[in-house]
Amino acid sequence: MQVVATLSLKGGVGKTTVALGLAGAAAAHGIPTLLVDLDPQANTTIATDVDPTTGTIADVLDDPSRSSLRRAIAGSAWNEALDVLVGTEQNERHNHPDPSDKQLDRLRRALSRLDDPDLGSRVGRTATTPGDPYQLVIIDCPPSLGQLTRSALAAADRAILVTDPTMFAVSGVQRAFDAVQSERERGNQELQPLGVLVNRVRPRNIEHDYRIGELRELFGPLVFSSVLPDRSAVQQAQGACLPIQAWDTPGAREVSAVFTALLGRLLRSRSRTRA
Repeated sequence: MQVVATLSLKGGVGKTTVALGLAGAAAAHGIPTLLVDLDPQANTTIATDVDPTTGTIADVLDDPSRSSLRRAIAGSAWNEALDVLVGTEQNERHNHPDPSDKQLDRLRRALSRLDDPDLGSRVGRTATTPGDPYQLVIIDCPPSLGQLTRSALAAADRAILVTDPTMFAVSGVQRAFDAVQSERERGNQELQPLGVLVNRVRPRNIEHDYRIGELRELFGPLVFSSVLPDRSAVQQAQGACLPIQAWDTPGAREVSAVFTALLGRLLRSRSRTRA
């Protein structure tokens, strides 16, 4: 099981869009996936049109047990390969600015219990390796560096740093990169930044070209060569509670291709680690 966090310490850059797009790409390729909605806004949960549950991720962070997980995981109407650990505004009570190590470890402990055969609610144990109903876990973090985001980094193998091509992009990426490094120093040696993904890019925009160049000058190959174009199809698909992969327009196909490439890079990074 591979765990990836979508991370931004600057609000409004499309971090949730990236989590949803990556989840949609994985599900479209038949990869059993769990999408974890840590953001108190719970937009990921709304957009994936989940089945009703009797629990949420806030309950799991109160009690990271198999029974709590079982109550908080829902199937998504998007695809049978996608389940969601549902979010709620109550997540905010777990977003302490100075959490203890025990608090930071609760999400990792909960995810380690995903080997329960009853948890693959719609995917099924046979879809992946025995004892593990999910091949991929995607964590959508809130845009702040409190307990929730740090918990995600404590549980993750990889982090995707999301930004947009504005004058604040460099400082936001630097803070996110520093957060990844801090978590590695705290104890999660498996954690690595997968890369920086620039979202909402407009072609032939001088300011956007300049900011992307600035990011590449400072962060080098960590910045993905592919960027996410600014397309209205993204908002349209989310408004219809559909994955971008199911929205049949040229703009949607353009965005979907970026997410397919991102998924491939993520899966290859796991293979290299194992090798």
